[in-house]
Amino acid sequence: MEPVTHMLTGACLSRAGLNKKAAYATLAMTIAAEFPDIDTLWSLDGPIAGFQHHRGITHTFVAIPFEAALIVGLVWTWHRFRVKRGKPETAAPVNWWMLWVASLVGLLSHLLLDFTNNYGLRPFFPFNPRWYAGSIVFIFEPVIFILLLGALIMPVLFGLINAEVGAQKPKFRGQGWALAALLGICGIWTWRINEQQKAIRLAAQMDLSASVPEGTPVMVGRISASPYPINPYKWHIVMETENFAQLATANTLNSTIDTSAPEDVFFRPPTTVSTLVAKRSRLGQAYLDWSQFPVVTDISGASVDPDDPKAVWTVTFRDLRFMYDVPFLKGRTNPPLTGKVVLDGNRQVVRMEMDGRIDH
Repeated sequence: MEPVTHMLTGACLSRAGLNKKAAYATLAMTIAAEFPDIDTLWSLDGPIAGFQHHRGITHTFVAIPFEAALIVGLVWTWHRFRVKRGKPETAAPVNWWMLWVASLVGLLSHLLLDFTNNYGLRPFFPFNPRWYAGSIVFIFEPVIFILLLGALIMPVLFGLINAEVGAQKPKFRGQGWALAALLGICGIWTWRINEQQKAIRLAAQMDLSASVPEGTPVMVGRISASPYPINPYKWHIVMETENFAQLATANTLNSTIDTSAPEDVFFRPPTTVSTLVAKRSRLGQAYLDWSQFPVVTDISGASVDPDDPKAVWTVTFRDLRFMYDVPFLKGRTNPPLTGKVVLDGNRQVVRMEMDGRIDH
C-alpha cells in the first residue's frame, strides 16, 4: 500500500487501545507501520537496485523484531530528550517492553497490507524466496483511506464540540472509531476475497478457443484476478495457457466477463539471443524472480541485422497483472513496473531502465 495508508493504519491500531498500555504507542506504531519501506533508500543506488531490494529483507518475519527494537530505541532517545527538558509526564505508563510489542504489531500491519495488493512480498525470506500476493485491494484504496482518516479526525471534531460545552476531556479518545474502522477494513477484505474467487470461477468457465487460431491448445494453467480501486465487483483477469495468455475484465455483480480479441491475447514471445542475454542481466534476474506473469519481448524488429556490430537490441520486461487501466494510470499502454534492457551489436548490456528511469 502507499505510505499514508500504512501510517494511518498504525495510528488507528494504537488508538484501538494500545496507547493506553504504553506511552508513545501512537508515535511508535505510526513509524513502525511505514518503517519497512525504508528499503526504498536502495533507489539512491539506481532504479534496478531499488527494484531488487524493494519489499526485501525489511518486509520479513526475520527482520521485524529487530526493526521493532530499533524503533523503541529511537523513541527512548526522544523520551530522554523530553525528560531532560522537564516535559510533563505521559498519560500512559512508560513501558518499553509493551512499546516493543506495539511496534511489532505496527510492523506486522505493514506486511499484511502489502500482502493484500498484487505486488506482493516475501515474508519468509531468506529461508523461502517465494513471493506471496493476495491481490484483493488496489495499491491505493480510497474506501480504506477514508475509513482510517475518518477514525482519526472524528474524535478531534467531537472533542472540539465537547470543549465548547465544557465537557471533561478524556485521556484517551477515539477507541470506538478506531475499532470500527479496523473492523470495516476486515469486512472489505472479506468481501473482496469472496468477489475475487467469483471472478476466478467466471474466468475458468470462459471459452478461449474463439480468441486464437483454430487448433491452438487452450488448456488453462493459471488464473489470476487483480483488483480495481473502489469497485469490489470489477477484476482484471489473466489466464495462462501453454502458448498464450488471455486478458479479460470480470464483473462479478452481473456475472459477466469481457475481452477484446485479439488485443487481449498475448502469445508467448519467441526466445532470441537478445532475450536470453537480457534475462541474465541484473534487471532480468530480479524481474523474473518477482514477476508472476512475465512477458519478455525483443522489440528490435526484423530490420535489425544480427551480424551488424553497430546494431542496437532492445528487450522489454512486463507483467500481465499490471496491464489494465485505472483512474490516472494507463496500465494497458504504459504498464507500471516495466523494465528495459538495451544491448549492443555484440549482445553486451549497454543500458537498463525501470519505469523509464535509466540505471547508471
